[in-house]
Amino acid sequence: MTDASGLVPAANMKVDGERLWDSLMQMARVGPGVAGGNNRQTLTDADAEGRALFRRWCEDAGMTMGVDRMGSMFMRHEGAEPDLDPVYIGSHLDTQPTGGKFDGVLGVLSGLEVIRSIRDMGITTRRPIVVANWTNEEGTRFAPAMLASGVFAGVLTEDYANSRTDADGRRFGDELDRIGWRGDEQPGARRIHAMFEYHIEQGPILEAEGKQIGVVTHGQGLWWLQVTLTGKEAHTGSTPMHMRVNAGLGMARIIEAVHRIAMDHQPDAVGAVGQANVWPNSRNVIPGRAVFTVDFRSPDLSKLNAMRARLEEEAPRIAAELGLGIKIEPVGHFDPVTFDPGLVEKVRNAAERLGYSQMNIVSGAGHDACWINRVAPTVMIMCPCVDGLSHNEAEEISPEWAEAGADVLLHAVLDAAEVVD
Repeated sequence: MTDASGLVPAANMKVDGERLWDSLMQMARVGPGVAGGNNRQTLTDADAEGRALFRRWCEDAGMTMGVDRMGSMFMRHEGAEPDLDPVYIGSHLDTQPTGGKFDGVLGVLSGLEVIRSIRDMGITTRRPIVVANWTNEEGTRFAPAMLASGVFAGVLTEDYANSRTDADGRRFGDELDRIGWRGDEQPGARRIHAMFEYHIEQGPILEAEGKQIGVVTHGQGLWWLQVTLTGKEAHTGSTPMHMRVNAGLGMARIIEAVHRIAMDHQPDAVGAVGQANVWPNSRNVIPGRAVFTVDFRSPDLSKLNAMRARLEEEAPRIAAELGLGIKIEPVGHFDPVTFDPGLVEKVRNAAERLGYSQMNIVSGAGHDACWINRVAPTVMIMCPCVDGLSHNEAEEISPEWAEAGADVLLHAVLDAAEVVD
């Protein structure tokens, strides 16, 4: 199963692509969306159902389970030397409210497929291999994103995570207990030799360049800034224009400012408002309150911080001009990430060995690997997605793309876990 050196996996070693695709389609039936995708938000009944299915598949593949107090699942395949630090493969099973069938789940089920393929081929590794499902990567129900991996990495506290609330006021900790997936392991107590995360690109670059594999060298940093504007509710028909204190108008002007700020920091900077709410949200009432989240990202830390600083300068000025009260609160942040050069080289070598076209790429989205990179060597692998579309029920990849990335994952993981005869 190895080349003459006894260390590098042979090029003819591949995963079972049909089995991987079948697993993806079976998981997609759990928490279906309304337009062909998924709504399997974290700590919902659908999340619990998806976890149970994943556990059953892993146990059928001879793996054993550990769960930490944040609900993250760790499915272990034993190595020849159990005391060695394991190689991890990790991503997430939770989705956006209108999410696709591949975001996150591709990385988890490809990890399972790696173990199934290793067993099929009778391969033994020195190091154990652990497939992880990190809780609440999306952050759509409980902000911030990458919550459990953030606690694991020591960036966030357990108390902070448990206190997060959703739009209905339900606490993260209570919902984790409700669905029965709180474990007893201390988050962060596990030792990790290396972690690989395989993910769809969530952008258009790989497809546009005709490349099968993205070798992820860096990840963008992020600031999420929640802006609250306070105005005065009034009748839309009987209130003169010059007497209005319109929180919705203030939100609109700040949204335009976010776009302008990001454009002024080109290249390698993006900004948008993706979540926005006004109250009382009635047709004939001028909004008296608006709450929205600004999302700034860049692989350049100086640009990232400059965009935040400029918003915090311009937004209060806009609010003052309209007579609005304003509060700006950071609700999510991580610095730009540089992934482990040695693991990056393993991924690149695996793609070349298998004959897959590849290119270096910077991840535009946040991932659990961004936090785990703080406590262990980490790298990401990406495959294309159609039109770069993600966080959308129309998200799509091909079985061939999924299989190619899983093949690269298999080879890179075996390289790190060390195949033994």
